[in-house]
Amino acid sequence: MVVFAFVTSVTPGPNNMMLLASGVNFGVRATLPHLLGISCGHFIMLMAVGLGVGELFIRVPVIYQGMQVLGMAYMLYLAWGIVKSRAPLEHDAANDVAKPLGFWGAAAFQWVNPKAWVMTLGFFSNYLPQDAGMVLIAAASLVFSLINFPSIAVWAMMGARMGHYLQVDLYRRIFNWTMAALLVASMAASLFMR
Repeated sequence: MVVFAFVTSVTPGPNNMMLLASGVNFGVRATLPHLLGISCGHFIMLMAVGLGVGELFIRVPVIYQGMQVLGMAYMLYLAWGIVKSRAPLEHDAANDVAKPLGFWGAAAFQWVNPKAWVMTLGFFSNYLPQDAGMVLIAAASLVFSLINFPSIAVWAMMGARMGHYLQVDLYRRIFNWTMAALLVASMAASLFMR
């Protein structure tokens, strides 16, 4: 279970691409609310699915389909935010608009993030019994979240280190456009899942 939580958390996906881009453009300190939002939002998702919310999507598939559409729209919005990002030292009007994703935005994003759903459903289907009680679900979800936070923090730290090498505006723009394209590509595949 611990290995599953680590591997699924540390491998590339929408959250980690956004953290990498945020680390490059804003640094680790400014990205901290984003990091906390991911881990807390995923913890809430784990608890909700563990307590039976996943059954709702099976019984009413239109809710899942609606979440896919909302997820893609939100992903496009976040990708555009990455494209607009500038170096933290730039104090022009464009930089005032671009800000790192906050706690609540990151927490809400987990509900439309296809990788978060795969992680959550895989976690419960492989590592917890169907009749698990609330204490076991809460304990397992907490362990997952405690492993998740440092695993995803690595991406923000890598981004902050890379930011030093991306001080040239052209290089940073190329990086931001590439991260935005990868973010959209990571979500596009989920639209074809049924």
